[in-house]
Amino acid sequence: MKGTVFNIQKFCINDGPGIRTTVFLKGCPLSCLWCHNPESKAAKPELMYDARKCIMCGKCATVCPSGCHSFSEEKGHIFDREKCISCGKCEEVCYSSALEMAGKLREAEDVIAEVMKDKAFYDNSGGGMTLSGGEPMLQFDFAYELFRLAKENGLHTCIETCGYAPSENYRKIAPLVDIFLFDYKETDPLRHKEYTGVTNELILDNLRMLDEMGAKTVLRCPIIPTLNDREDHFKGIADTANSLKNVLEINIEPYHPLGSGKSAMLGKKYALDELTFPSDDTVKEWIEKISKMTSLTVKKA
Repeated sequence: MKGTVFNIQKFCINDGPGIRTTVFLKGCPLSCLWCHNPESKAAKPELMYDARKCIMCGKCATVCPSGCHSFSEEKGHIFDREKCISCGKCEEVCYSSALEMAGKLREAEDVIAEVMKDKAFYDNSGGGMTLSGGEPMLQFDFAYELFRLAKENGLHTCIETCGYAPSENYRKIAPLVDIFLFDYKETDPLRHKEYTGVTNELILDNLRMLDEMGAKTVLRCPIIPTLNDREDHFKGIADTANSLKNVLEINIEPYHPLGSGKSAMLGKKYALDELTFPSDDTVKEWIEKISKMTSLTVKKA
């Protein structure tokens, strides 16, 4: 079983309980304006180019089979993305890591072997493996196999999911997942479509279905200034959490502009370039407002 992985991040402490290894899978059905992992959107591998790191050695041009890379005194390193076939040969010879593949085909057994290297840390902290993305459910068979192998090895499991996937697949994978880190991005369905590309009906249906199955969830709520930092959305977060039986807590995820730089490295425009980090006082105010409407713990993710 193989799937496309774009990162395996170790010693994570915000992707579920304890110390965890988070495996990031490529591909996402949403197009969130604030996406901080734009390299996860496309299902196929992509080449990222950071011009700030390029040392103009020209090595990439000598190995590229498609002639994507060229150099001139006036323009420096010219990268023609339209010619790129994402073969990764230029990454292999790039001394300065200016060229980096986002996404590589990995075998499930190989990924789990990498995760298992830190099992002692999971055992001592109550941690384990988390699947993230992108949207892990977009590579359902691969995600299912990773969780199956994780459980065979006695690992605690979490999945970060936007909720936009076939309900049947959530029913199938639920027995292998200890905690669903479930996104709640926007209460209003029309605004949800404007901000993410899809409405939220299927997402809410899947959330309720998982709750009825007894699945434990953490509501993960990205709050984006000028978009969803509204009183009615804060009430929607609390009301939704209060209507469910198995929500463990509510996590507030303040906007951060880290997707801007990565979008540039992919040759893409970032939709919210003018936004920046909200202040600590603003985030505290968001948390206090939601906390007044629920008995659940509300905290910054």
